[in-house]
Amino acid sequence: MKDESTRRQFFGLAASAAVLGAAPLVSLRPAEATPATMTAAIRAVVGEAVMRTGKVTLDVPPLVENGNTVPMTVSVTSPMTAAEHVVSIHVFNEKNPQPNMGNFYLGPHAGRAQVSTRIRLADSQKIVAVARLSDGSFWSATADVVVTLAACTDEVI
Repeated sequence: MKDESTRRQFFGLAASAAVLGAAPLVSLRPAEATPATMTAAIRAVVGEAVMRTGKVTLDVPPLVENGNTVPMTVSVTSPMTAAEHVVSIHVFNEKNPQPNMGNFYLGPHAGRAQVSTRIRLADSQKIVAVARLSDGSFWSATADVVVTLAACTDEVI
């Protein structure tokens, strides 16, 4: 008898869950970065160090039709020697689900301080590239990108 009541309870709960599942109670959307979260993510990388502009070139199209695949190249002026080289390059954004889009680590044997990739952009926004040099200094560049068809908008309703 105990098995029968447990079975009935299970099927009763399953039926209730199925009915409730037909009308979702929660709408799930990806989190969205903001200028404040982007600033916090940059501070997590650079700490209290002063960030200077220059030495970094951020090459991304100013207008893209589709945010699903946006070409991006970050180059840093550096001799890439053992004494003077780029240690890392970090890329940040204002509106994607995550404010830190990429971290690239280099060394003096990299040959040149340059990374190229494709990124997804959720909307028109500012992109910031930050380079850390072997002397501990941080250099940055920014670019504004207008996106006509946004990416990262998959939403469960």
